[in-house]
Amino acid sequence: MSKELKYAVFGSGSWATAIVKMLCENNEKVGWYMRSVYTKEHLLKEQHNPTYLSSVEFHLEQLKLSNDINEMVAYADILIFVIPSAFINGELKKLHLELKDKIVVSAVKGIVPETGLLLGEHFHENFNVPFENIGVIAGPCHAEEVALERLSYLTISCADAVKAQAIADALSCEYIKTKISDDIIGTEYAVMLKNIYAIAAGIAHGLGYGDNFQSVLMSNAIREMKRFIKKMHKMKRNINNSAYLGDLLVTGYSVFSRNRMFGNMIGKGYTVKSAQMEMSMVAEGYYATKSAFELNKKNIKKTKLPIINAVYDVLYEGKDAKKVFQKLTEKLD
Repeated sequence: MSKELKYAVFGSGSWATAIVKMLCENNEKVGWYMRSVYTKEHLLKEQHNPTYLSSVEFHLEQLKLSNDINEMVAYADILIFVIPSAFINGELKKLHLELKDKIVVSAVKGIVPETGLLLGEHFHENFNVPFENIGVIAGPCHAEEVALERLSYLTISCADAVKAQAIADALSCEYIKTKISDDIIGTEYAVMLKNIYAIAAGIAHGLGYGDNFQSVLMSNAIREMKRFIKKMHKMKRNINNSAYLGDLLVTGYSVFSRNRMFGNMIGKGYTVKSAQMEMSMVAEGYYATKSAFELNKKNIKKTKLPIINAVYDVLYEGKDAKKVFQKLTEKLD
């Protein structure tokens, strides 16, 4: 792309902070929108996010900070949204600027609950953003390892390969390797679904299931993911690629996985509400579970989703996790 593009990140959680860190490796100035005035003022004074990845210090001359979403949209060409799916619709309601000439990138790990749409679809239908101007950032990549500058991999999906490569180049550095893909919808669904399976892995661990069962659970999860994505968007894709299988594995097994942690608490007997209160971060898989369940329910010919259904029964129907997973073990192979 001919001109030098300006980037802005929307959100102040750990993944947003990690993406800002990556962008600062290659860009003189990075926009950063955050709702919290306290977070902004703390950053200006102490040079780090007070709540997430506080070990990462920023050079303030590289940051353009704002609590005004419209100011940040006006500033940047490429808008990277990292606001949790449960809250993004409320933030977008503050917008009064047009987005049709912007490149919008989703790093949100879920569906917009109010519309039942993937973020890319939501921007297309509600903000008239062309599909060729919509991108997705997928892992496998944990924010905590980015903070430690451990080698990590990202997949950037966009229908326009030139734009995908430009975003990939902006995020690439010594500890971040990138690749591009044209499977926008598939990777966005994969990013959502892997959090549900991570909750399942956490519940299993909390219930006392061991590594042998976990391997069977993950093996079934990737096949279930393949069936779900194929039903929603049929195209040629290799489900074993890093953006699908790799992201699933790191989210299901890593000690940094908030969704696995959330599931582990449920398996140990916490109520959903008490587990949410205990955690300082949002477990996106909780909201994704309901979205995936309802999307499948709408299909005339439903997809076989035993793991998602089991997690839904525990989280939303209040069923006993031990009994639900005993039944689930009979459905896996």
